[in-house]
Amino acid sequence: MSAAFRRNATITRLLQSHHHPITDPTRAPILLRTQTQHSKAYFRVPDFIRRSTREYEHSSSSLFSSRFSSSSSSSSSKIGLVGWYLGLIKSRPVLTKSITSSLIYIAADLSSQTIALPSSGCYDFLRTLRMAGYGMVILGPTLHFWFNFMSKLFPKRDLFSTLKKMVMGQALYGPAMTVVFFSVNAFLQGENITEIVARLKRDLLPTMINGVMYWPICDFITFRFIPVQLQA
Repeated sequence: MSAAFRRNATITRLLQSHHHPITDPTRAPILLRTQTQHSKAYFRVPDFIRRSTREYEHSSSSLFSSRFSSSSSSSSSKIGLVGWYLGLIKSRPVLTKSITSSLIYIAADLSSQTIALPSSGCYDFLRTLRMAGYGMVILGPTLHFWFNFMSKLFPKRDLFSTLKKMVMGQALYGPAMTVVFFSVNAFLQGENITEIVARLKRDLLPTMINGVMYWPICDFITFRFIPVQLQA
């Protein structure tokens, strides 16, 4: 009986030592850390996955930075274009405003022909050339000197000064330039003096009446809010 009891006790001690029971509280943290390290080794992410993740994050950050830099460069290029144009207005005001007026007249005439053109018709590029020449040679320079003259005559941009500039424009500059426009356009089309006078009698007054419904609004915005160097 004593031999059997000793064998059972020996077997019990061996089993307890094999399964590492936590009988001593001071040994518990050591055993837990050991088991945690073993479990981390089993569940560790493979190296190639970690490398792929790092490469993806790097490529994503590079893509974001490239997009940000491209948007920044495009915005800076726009700012550079505006600065270049403002520099031209300051250094060569008459020439710059004349070319700008010519380009606007080209766009205006082509859009007008597009609206009024029948489906089977074709563009009158000679007419567009006449409009471009008028904007380049006549309208651009005269607008420059007219707006500068108005700025010196009425230097303020308050409401009363703006209204005076509008009246001057509708009473003097507008009718004069309308007469010049009809006369030059008719002359370039081969009309004589009699035909030009007849055209003015027919078209000048209706054009002025229609212009009163449109140009005062443009004049108010121009004289009240736009700097004089950009008014033309």
